[in-house]
Amino acid sequence: MDSSAARDRDAEGRARNARPRDGLGRPLPYGAEGVARQPEGVTRSPEETVREAQRLLAAGMPFHAHEVFEDAWKSGPAQEEPLWRGLAQLAVGLTHAARGNAKGARSLLERGTGSLARYGACPGARAHGLDLDGLAAWAHELAGRLPGPVDAVADAPRLTR
Repeated sequence: MDSSAARDRDAEGRARNARPRDGLGRPLPYGAEGVARQPEGVTRSPEETVREAQRLLAAGMPFHAHEVFEDAWKSGPAQEEPLWRGLAQLAVGLTHAARGNAKGARSLLERGTGSLARYGACPGARAHGLDLDGLAAWAHELAGRLPGPVDAVADAPRLTR
């Protein structure tokens, strides 16, 4: 049998892993009860994006929060791409840290703070109520504690002031 035929596919025929996932986005065995995935391609206002991502972070679901930020960078204005991409990278950094992947966490936390710094340096950059300096401080503090135990709920950042 062709190995591609056994792959999960969405309605359009694109490869899409249908295995259930846990709150940190790790695949679970088929048939296991997982956490509902975030719908993809949702267009939200910046305020709705921040509110939904904060809800997911507070629930210990940074992988899902990253998907919300990813929707914002793909559907928002091009000049805001570094903001939303940076926030997605921070959420994935927390995901890796909570999974015990210190190297991946450090890398993504660094990239995320770099993206936020580039965005903040742009003339006319709107932060949409986000605490960019506080998020950078959070990321540096978290990276400095690695390797070490990280709790996705207790160590989640507050996005706004």
